[in-house]
Amino acid sequence: MCDELTEAENAAWLSRRQFGAAGASVAMMAAVPGCMAQPAAGAMPTKGRAVTVTTPDGTVDAWFYTPGTGKHPAVIMWPDIAGLRAAYKTMAERLASAGYAVLVVNHYYRGAVAPVLDSLVAWRTPEGQAKLKPLIAGITPEGTVRDATAFAGWLDQQAEVDTAKKIGTCGYCMGGPYTVRTAFAVPARVGAAASFHGAGLVGDAADSPVQLLAKTKAAFLFAIAQNDDASAPGDKDALKAAAKAAGRPAEVEVYPAQHGWCTIDAPIYDKVQAEKAWGRMLALYAANL
Repeated sequence: MCDELTEAENAAWLSRRQFGAAGASVAMMAAVPGCMAQPAAGAMPTKGRAVTVTTPDGTVDAWFYTPGTGKHPAVIMWPDIAGLRAAYKTMAERLASAGYAVLVVNHYYRGAVAPVLDSLVAWRTPEGQAKLKPLIAGITPEGTVRDATAFAGWLDQQAEVDTAKKIGTCGYCMGGPYTVRTAFAVPARVGAAASFHGAGLVGDAADSPVQLLAKTKAAFLFAIAQNDDASAPGDKDALKAAAKAAGRPAEVEVYPAQHGWCTIDAPIYDKVQAEKAWGRMLALYAANL
């Protein structure tokens, strides 16, 4: 997760890279929706709207982006620790332009309406941490499973969703393990799950994501940051072994980028490696949805 150690490692790495003025410019550009992660040439026109989804725990505020016409495979997008905000709306709209009906959710809905913060940088401020820590504490594995079940059910009721196709999911940072829980929650519907610099994927508890792979019917992409791998070098091997034992297709790769590299408003955003990871997600969806 984006904890003190990860942030310190990222700051040191940026310093060693002599990020300087050019790097600051990249971070500023990434914070503006539309500046980066643009749809490819020939992308579908999109439409989007604010929506609410009822779960057993309350009402979730979310955004729903789809191609302008037709029915399409659905995707549930889980944001990072800073929550649903402009950067993730931009990313969801881009995914919609590739042919998917994307529900990007506020996973902090139990305590606040999105946006709680306006950028990932705000998470590292005292004010940002004071806002988020109680909200983070309100999220449980069981609650995430209930949420995922409700999201899948909601999507299957939307005119823009092709229910003959499987549902996909993607998640970033703390949202990474939520993708596995989504596949576990509705195995008959979820066909593909992509985790980007996901936190807490491996553990001994029965409800740890790595232990849940055998109870899913999805194919997986685990894109791991190099500093996360340095901190827990055995995690990639545990994920590979669990997927193999479960008979689940899984692409597990350590990227030469720091934790948070795929999120467009992150100071550590790495466009080259983010585009590579994005392409691997699209390939995963194309093969399994």
